[in-house]
Amino acid sequence: MPEKRTYADRAEYIKQAVTKRRRKLKEMLVEYKGGKCVVCKYKKTSWALDLHHIDPIKKDFNMSVRGLTRSWERLKQEADKCVLLCANCHREIHAGITQLPKAISVEKRSEFGETQKGQSRAKPLKKRKV
Repeated sequence: MPEKRTYADRAEYIKQAVTKRRRKLKEMLVEYKGGKCVVCKYKKTSWALDLHHIDPIKKDFNMSVRGLTRSWERLKQEADKCVLLCANCHREIHAGITQLPKAISVEKRSEFGETQKGQSRAKPLKKRKV
């Protein structure tokens, strides 16, 4: 006779399934945004790449791994408001040390993998006084 599954077993299975889905979505988003940092061209691992909102006012939700609970279509819509940065460049931009290039070439991929180029205007950040 098979063993009964417990609530704890089911909870662990759900955690693993959610983690697996979030990792897959992160990989898909990194590929969708071109796979490398727009500032320094870093591309060794996708786990060191972050999505940075160009205009924080237009931000609907965070694009961190925890925010990857929405549909693929919704994630793509939000990713279109972002640029891909490595962790170092992302931190430097928020600290005011580095700025995004004035005109960032945004490369999007369609459902069939074709590349679509467009221009996204990044607003220069104001430098903080130290």
